[in-house]
Amino acid sequence: MTQDQITQLIQSRMHEDGLLETGVEGVQLFRATQAMPCVPAVYEPSVIAITSGCKEAVLDGARYAYDSSQYMLCPMSMPVQAGTPNASPENPLYGVYISLNPRVMRALALEMENASGSAPLPDASFHSQAIKLSRWDAGFSDALYRLLQLGGKEPDTTVLGDTRLRELYFAILQGEAGPFARHAFGAGHSIARSIAHVSSNLHTPVSIDELAAHAGMSRAVFHRKFKQATSMSPIQFVKSMRLNNAATKIAEGMTVSQAALDVGYVSASQFSREFKRFYGLSPRQWGETQKTSLSVSE
Repeated sequence: MTQDQITQLIQSRMHEDGLLETGVEGVQLFRATQAMPCVPAVYEPSVIAITSGCKEAVLDGARYAYDSSQYMLCPMSMPVQAGTPNASPENPLYGVYISLNPRVMRALALEMENASGSAPLPDASFHSQAIKLSRWDAGFSDALYRLLQLGGKEPDTTVLGDTRLRELYFAILQGEAGPFARHAFGAGHSIARSIAHVSSNLHTPVSIDELAAHAGMSRAVFHRKFKQATSMSPIQFVKSMRLNNAATKIAEGMTVSQAALDVGYVSASQFSREFKRFYGLSPRQWGETQKTSLSVSE
């Protein structure tokens, strides 16, 4: 029933496709009524909750399709391909995007570990799980509905927004994806630190030794644990992050040469070669296809 109420709430506020700010930082409503194939994107630490329709993400060949039965949890920045291939005016997609503040999630995870007296979960339990789908439960549904009820109204949002967002974070950590989330945000999850470093420094050269040092590991141990956490090698991950960020910038209208520079490529020819190897199109062709897709959807 609560999911239906959330859908009705989104429908009452959204009258066209796109994103809508709720007034709580990092929380947005969205609607899509046009089918969009999966295209390069970067998922930042977030939860995406679908109340109607279906959304897809592909990470290193693994496909995640999620709808109103499961929400998507991505605790670290990840290069993905994402889309809404089934959205239509007859089958609209409605949902909520919740940006996760790693500092707050980490503090809550630690508080929960201390309160329960349990030790952090071992790394061996989390092979190749960079994205987790979790069933909606009453705690998550209720916390999300209470958060969205604020509706951007002042002073409600100012006074209660952070508190209700924290309640939602707690519900995530308590839910089916809780062990995965607590591991990702808990003490000692060093891979997250190295991924955050990559995300913040795409424009500068980065070495595996440098990333291993950020994680406080030897090169060999870092490589193994990184692949367990992301399903990709560190080199593959860095390249995917750079190319996906560049693809997004080009789709938004940035020139190919500027996008290449922004994500750390000195050689335009190398950027074009690697881009075409990843996506099957040159950067310029990619930009043209995105313009065409936008004009068709409009």
